[in-house]
Amino acid sequence: MRVSSTLALLGLVAMVAGNPSKPRNYDANDYYVLELDSSTSPDLVAARLGLRHEGQMAGLEGHHIFAGKRERHDVVTPVLHESKRRKRDLGGSDILEGVRFAQRQVPRKPWEKRALLPTRPTRPPRFYSDARQADLGLLQRQRHVMDTLSISDPIFDKQWHLLNTLQPGHDLNVTGLWMQGITGKNATVAIVDDGLDMDSDDLKPNYYAGGSYDFNDHRPEPKPTLSDDRHGTRCAGEVAAARNNVCGVGVAYDSKIAGLRILSKLITDADEALAMIYDFQHNDIYSCSWGPPDDGRSMDAPGILIKRAMLKGVQEGRGGLGSIYVFASGNGANKDDNCNFDGYTNSIYSITVGAIDRTGQHPYYSERCSAQMVVAYSSGAGDAIHTTDVGQNTCYDQHGGTSAAAPLGAGVYALVLSVRPDLTWRDLQWLQMDTAVPVNVETEEWQDTAIGKKFSHTFGYGKIDAYAIVEAAKTWKKVKPQSWYFSPWVHVNQAIPQGNEGLVIEHEVTADALKDANLERVEHVTVTMNVNHTRRGDLSVDLISPEGVVSHIATARENDQTNAGYDDWTFMTVAHWGESGVGNWKVIIKDGKVNEHSGTFVDFHLKLWGESIDAAKATKLPMPSEDDDKDHAKVISSTTTMTASTTVVTQSAEAPATLPSTVPTDQPDRPKIKPTSSGMAAAGSGVAPTETSAATQTGEAAPTTTDSNWISWLPSFGVSGKAQVWIYGAVVLIVAFCVGLVIWLFMARRRKLLNNPRDDYEFELLNEEESQGLNAGEKGVGTAGAKTRRTRGGELYDAFAGGSDDEDGFEEGYTDQETSRRTEIERRRLSDDGLEEEQRHVIGDDDDSDEEELDEKRHGQSSRAV
Repeated sequence: MRVSSTLALLGLVAMVAGNPSKPRNYDANDYYVLELDSSTSPDLVAARLGLRHEGQMAGLEGHHIFAGKRERHDVVTPVLHESKRRKRDLGGSDILEGVRFAQRQVPRKPWEKRALLPTRPTRPPRFYSDARQADLGLLQRQRHVMDTLSISDPIFDKQWHLLNTLQPGHDLNVTGLWMQGITGKNATVAIVDDGLDMDSDDLKPNYYAGGSYDFNDHRPEPKPTLSDDRHGTRCAGEVAAARNNVCGVGVAYDSKIAGLRILSKLITDADEALAMIYDFQHNDIYSCSWGPPDDGRSMDAPGILIKRAMLKGVQEGRGGLGSIYVFASGNGANKDDNCNFDGYTNSIYSITVGAIDRTGQHPYYSERCSAQMVVAYSSGAGDAIHTTDVGQNTCYDQHGGTSAAAPLGAGVYALVLSVRPDLTWRDLQWLQMDTAVPVNVETEEWQDTAIGKKFSHTFGYGKIDAYAIVEAAKTWKKVKPQSWYFSPWVHVNQAIPQGNEGLVIEHEVTADALKDANLERVEHVTVTMNVNHTRRGDLSVDLISPEGVVSHIATARENDQTNAGYDDWTFMTVAHWGESGVGNWKVIIKDGKVNEHSGTFVDFHLKLWGESIDAAKATKLPMPSEDDDKDHAKVISSTTTMTASTTVVTQSAEAPATLPSTVPTDQPDRPKIKPTSSGMAAAGSGVAPTETSAATQTGEAAPTTTDSNWISWLPSFGVSGKAQVWIYGAVVLIVAFCVGLVIWLFMARRRKLLNNPRDDYEFELLNEEESQGLNAGEKGVGTAGAKTRRTRGGELYDAFAGGSDDEDGFEEGYTDQETSRRTEIERRRLSDDGLEEEQRHVIGDDDDSDEEELDEKRHGQSSRAV
């Protein structure tokens, strides 16, 4: 009975989730995700597009999966564009009007696991070879815990991250909670990874099948299949390995564990999005130890479907309290990588966890960034995390990297939710910030925050203390709903100076603006910016709050030689938690290397996220869209100050276009100005180009009518501006064709005349007598062997050409008398009288027959030559 119920539940989940259990053949089919409004029939859309409706995506209302025959290109988007064009120009209705969003699903390489290759020492670590170094009091405590809780797991004494007997204080401080009976009951953690061995004796007692699924092979069980499908099982063991006689125990050893397999094969955004909200009413926490390559040059973010899924998770998961997303910060520190170049770890919906080793030191691999909230223990200092491995009774002692740190955080949060299941996703972040313990305060960079905490880009707010956060959670007063303030886009368009001097831009946020935005105090701060640069890795960006707290939101990366800057990239910081947000916020961008590479700071957009003033006025953030840069909030006046070195330039900019939480829009208005390197000529001008209409400046939409003139002095024909463009464009093409045809005919005739034996004159004849002479030449009259007379065109050519090879033979075929007479004509032509004298001589000659004979001979000679 129990088995049949489980299968029925799995079948229901599969049906609701867009039938994920049905394998997808990407070799034979194309798959599309379309968002439809509530009144649009998926079946009618499928028929219109020639596709099959495969079902709705679970958790993302209105999002449907369609399938069709494999094509070389996207066949849906052109049809949608054509439908919109026809609607605009011709009117009428089309079922495709109900399509809000469409995306072709292209399988891509999965993200990289954030584990390190084992560095097994040649001999056992000194921590275990010399037991005399252990703290006797801690050894006694360890034995007491094991006896009291009946822990007989064979490697528990080596799980130093749970109770460190050699370096006192450097562990999760969790055993005190266990002694209180707080062991993770009623909490579920989903391991989003390469699978989970549900047949392992260490995981089987806590395996939750209802929240598990294989999105790589599309089957209910995420069973590891490939030889390297071990990462997820090891992470799962850290969280929920059962208390038994197998390997060790998990941080929350009585919590449930689910597996979501996405890292073993090619994956689409749709499947990853489904994984991030799979069974999100029961899967409380999603542990993600993966991300874009940690190579010091990659800059990747989740696609729009994944962003929508994560927003849906925090808004509706866990009955509206919000799913908890935990991400590993990344292992690229030794390559100058920074977790703010990862769109998962710098999301406001993620708790980003870095790593420290068993001595409390920062390991070489753990990335630093302003988006990192805390650190947890992992490999380094000659040791690693001891956990479960794939196999019925298999253990592993080399688990490391930030991959091992994040699941420890997820396990601790399971303990918190087992005590306070009513906490929201933001309550948990508040608790984590408030209870983290700073480490290496004397040696590492720390700064005091506005609310009396310490923050470090290396350790965030410090290491996770399980006992402290759970104790604080017991009496925690829940925060009010989220609100946000979005500044207008600040258009800078200034060259970035090289060297130590940076370009400083200040933007003022007023108390009235935050009041209008219903924002009481700050939690996350994000900066979306556009920068053009020929070598991205030379750039660094700092954000300084009105309270003087500095966030290094972007750092230079030696390996990043990308010929690009930042294209609508969003950086995030948690360093300003608890600030009021009122005052001048400074953005400082630097080009740290003096070389041939340069760039321009185009624009940026400041966003403050935090707790609302009035909970009753709070609303949900709209789903992200492809047009997030558009907003119709009021635009009023404000001042932005830009400083480069000691030069202060003031420009007029839009006022903080507040976006109260009651306004169902996402992003403020932003003209699409993204100059390339050619746009650097404006640098230093001190005035940002303005492309805003008067209607926009007053906050009103510019009026549009269907008969508005495309150009004011041209007739509109009663159609829209775009239709006018087509009409006038057609006229211009016709005119251009006619002009081209005339030119072609003229040139064709010209070529014909140039290649012609000159039987036809292209110059007007002077008189009838001359015409008769020419006609005689055409008949070929002349003595044998004599050359005919050249055409007037040829004579004209000779006049310009000076000497010619034809001139030497020009005298051949003439008698002595004719030659003498011609010489006399030429002499007179070159005399002061010129042509007139020659003309008088020819016309007044009594011997007309001689002249006619001469002409006939010349024409006859020309004809024979041809």
